[in-house]
Amino acid sequence: MKLGNQIKIILIINFIFSFLISYNLKAENKLGNSVILGALDKITAKFSDLNVEVGESINFGSLNITIFECQKRPPEEIPEDFILLKIDDEINKNNKINVFSGWMLSSSPSLSSLEHSTYDVWAKECIVSDF
Repeated sequence: MKLGNQIKIILIINFIFSFLISYNLKAENKLGNSVILGALDKITAKFSDLNVEVGESINFGSLNITIFECQKRPPEEIPEDFILLKIDDEINKNNKINVFSGWMLSSSPSLSSLEHSTYDVWAKECIVSDF
């Protein structure tokens, strides 16, 4: 084998090895313990920050908000918080309507928020507590 071909093979192997190492260095999202949601009552014009623990529910007006999971990107990546939640509107004690179910993103409140006739709810932050 000529020296030029050996150098090409070594460069290709180094490139593949470097790619595989850098691919495995990608940081994972951190699971959070609680979330902060922004909420607006359009009737009273009252704005609230709602702090909810993961796995818990909170009421805001006639809405019942349940948090299932939240994830936060690591600091070395583009900031983003992901919150998996379900929001039910309690018309009366025997009648609940699901008005939102899915992921909300903190960086895109206009794309992933609840726009209700009376309330707006959007994701603000996933809180990660490292003990």
